[in-house]
Amino acid sequence: MVEPGPGEVLVSAEQIAKRTAELGAEISRDYEGREVLMLGILKGAFLFMADLARELTVPCELDFMAVSSYGSSTSSSGVVRIVKDLDAPIADKHVLLVEDIVDSGLTLSYLLKNLAARGPASLEICTLLSKPGRSGRDLPVRYVGFELPDVFVVGYGLDHAQKHRNLPHIAALEA
Repeated sequence: MVEPGPGEVLVSAEQIAKRTAELGAEISRDYEGREVLMLGILKGAFLFMADLARELTVPCELDFMAVSSYGSSTSSSGVVRIVKDLDAPIADKHVLLVEDIVDSGLTLSYLLKNLAARGPASLEICTLLSKPGRSGRDLPVRYVGFELPDVFVVGYGLDHAQKHRNLPHIAALEA
């Protein structure tokens, strides 16, 4: 059996760097005069969040959550579970939820409800990638890096069975 691996490059490292800088400037303008708590969703968003944080000109804190709905599959199991929760309360903070990809919207929908119940001053979403054709949910994603077709992707933090996160670009997964 051949293991799936990276195929066609859909978003280059140069495109990612350019768009991350643009998002950083936009977020900095929107949060001017306020401190933002960047909340990264592990493991996929860690590279994007690190690069995005370096682009911000406003004060920021960083925290992480880990959730699971995929396991080692290429489709969501439909069950979201928190594997690692926040280290500190988010009440009255301006929270920017940083995601690697919005696909089915299941995980993000669950996270929004969970986090909103914790009383943040504001809660916005920034995602590197979005597959708008897949999500049947009306999700208020404020900042989007790139829209992609409905293919499973790896690279720049995104994985398949914990592999290919280290690629500097986004590639389609091929069998």
